[in-house]
Amino acid sequence: MKPVKIGLLGLGTVGGGTVSVLANNAAEIARRAGREIQIAHAAARAYDADAIDGLERIGRIGDDAFAVVEDPEVEVVIELIGGYSPARELVLRAIENGKHVVTANKALIALHGNEIFAAAREHGVTVGFEAAVAGGIPIIKAVREGLAANHIEWVAGIINGTGNFILTEMRDKGRDFADVLAEAQALGYAEADPTFDVEGIDAAHKLTILGSLAFGIPLQFERCFTEGISKIGALDVAYAAELGYRIKHLGIARRSEQGIELRVHPTLIPERRLLANVDGVMNAVLVKGDAVGPTLYYGAGAGALPTASAVVADLVDVVRTLTTDPSNRVPHLAFQPDELADTPVLEMEAVETAYYLRLSALDQPGVMARIASILGEHGISIEAIKQQEPGEGETHVPLVMLTHRVLERQMNAALDQIEALDSVQGEIIRIRVEMLSG
Repeated sequence: MKPVKIGLLGLGTVGGGTVSVLANNAAEIARRAGREIQIAHAAARAYDADAIDGLERIGRIGDDAFAVVEDPEVEVVIELIGGYSPARELVLRAIENGKHVVTANKALIALHGNEIFAAAREHGVTVGFEAAVAGGIPIIKAVREGLAANHIEWVAGIINGTGNFILTEMRDKGRDFADVLAEAQALGYAEADPTFDVEGIDAAHKLTILGSLAFGIPLQFERCFTEGISKIGALDVAYAAELGYRIKHLGIARRSEQGIELRVHPTLIPERRLLANVDGVMNAVLVKGDAVGPTLYYGAGAGALPTASAVVADLVDVVRTLTTDPSNRVPHLAFQPDELADTPVLEMEAVETAYYLRLSALDQPGVMARIASILGEHGISIEAIKQQEPGEGETHVPLVMLTHRVLERQMNAALDQIEALDSVQGEIIRIRVEMLSG
């Protein structure tokens, strides 16, 4: 069969990695796909030619991305420029032109995926997005195909390597958040503006996708609760360890009788759990199915070649299905488009978890009793308490508590009252606690 002609948008880290993988593994990829794959046309504003193996194999390289999606020779467009615009316009134009699309753009899929998949269905093309979540880990294929027999109960994942690196360094070396963040930026793990990583937005994009795949609901990024790690201090990491826990920045999607939980936030996990032992920049996703039980997917969540691995895997899938009737292809969101459910995504206040609380309390009789009384008034029971002796000249001491499970709205109301006490100083740090069997 004649080679499949590819159009590539972007020759940055992932784009360059994709070119290299296609060049270095060309024979193996052709054996798997059944046809040779050639990059006929690429577009990039700038790129490092010396850093990309196989650049000479590209038919044409220009700076006009729309020229690539309009090129009649191109059958599949790989979008690796990132962001919302012009990525959305380019992908929709490619689909309108009858071209299949592969993308690593989690923000694009999380916010515009419903529109993009509807257009793809209308034009009979496929959109591959394995590389959009957890880099080289084939988690989308696992949830969409490998676990298709299961009623998925929950998904929990470390899906941002920058945040995981920061928390690992804070735990292992007792360093402060700001210090480790500066190192992450120097090492290239974090951007100059690290907001998307440390405030959970990047993870929320990915969790939105995983939640839709797991539970068969439309993509709803705006409904995902998002909280970052910038308020976590070295004290919290140390106290968590004393209590037998580790702090991880998790994305959690869970099915309940009331609806679907979609939440990204710092989380205490028992130190013996599998996810608690995923360190550095690595990613991992734990999926609990009713038939299979808990399954863990671990690997590199970013980087040129790991992400390119996922991009090319999608490309091979697309090439294999070029002659397949569109109605017989694997659905984009795992469930048939007309079978997506309208199960509600819950507000965070309706979610039930246990909590770690750290506050600075006046060191005098009756203060602890008043705090415990307020928690009790809101139906919150305490599982464990740690209180340090005050240092010389100090009037306030750190007070750390673990609670039993309670609704977020009850905890919010209790903390509002506690923070208003004259005996409590500053903001109360709270971290949700999950046991996550598996």
